[in-house]
Amino acid sequence: MQLIIANKKYSSWSMRPWVVLKHFGIVFDERNVWLAQPDSREQILRYSPTGKVPCLIDNGITVWDSLAICEYLAESYPHLPLWPKSREARAHARSICAEMHSGFTALRTNMWMNVGAHWPGAGTTPEVLSDIRRVEAIWEDCLARYEGPFLFGDFTIADAFYAPVVMRFATFEPSLSAHAQAYADRIREVAAVQAWVAGGRGETVRIAYYEVRP
Repeated sequence: MQLIIANKKYSSWSMRPWVVLKHFGIVFDERNVWLAQPDSREQILRYSPTGKVPCLIDNGITVWDSLAICEYLAESYPHLPLWPKSREARAHARSICAEMHSGFTALRTNMWMNVGAHWPGAGTTPEVLSDIRRVEAIWEDCLARYEGPFLFGDFTIADAFYAPVVMRFATFEPSLSAHAQAYADRIREVAAVQAWVAGGRGETVRIAYYEVRP
């Protein structure tokens, strides 16, 4: 099994399935394609028909898009608790993953992921604050309903999907509720998340746009 990813420092989309694979101990080979290089798209097209990452290749099966990859992994390893156990909780988890996957445009645009940067207070707009309040509401509802310590009790795909948001919050340090901040701190302590961050901080390839304080 191969997972093709971009820069760990910047690629929130790549982070999600990588963290799932690492956390659940699924063996895979990692292939890196650096973004913003003259041949980046050409290199990615060797693996992914969209020219985007992440992309998973498993015994001749190619799966692209972070959510599709995670669903494929859950189907391939049904003995692992990648999704919550109950049907109701799985539906809830899939809903909040899909919401993150397709929404929060202002947050993505103004608070991009850079695991090596620290820009407290930057990137704040009314639209971003609205997105942050919605993230807080999702986290607080899940933590109360399923009694933590993660969104659905144990760590699942849903936590991996919100891990890049936690990275953004670590960089930009917006004001969060006590429960949301405690959850963010908990995610940063997950071994797979720490491994991703360490890898990102060790990279020497830089993308100028993502290195400038907004």
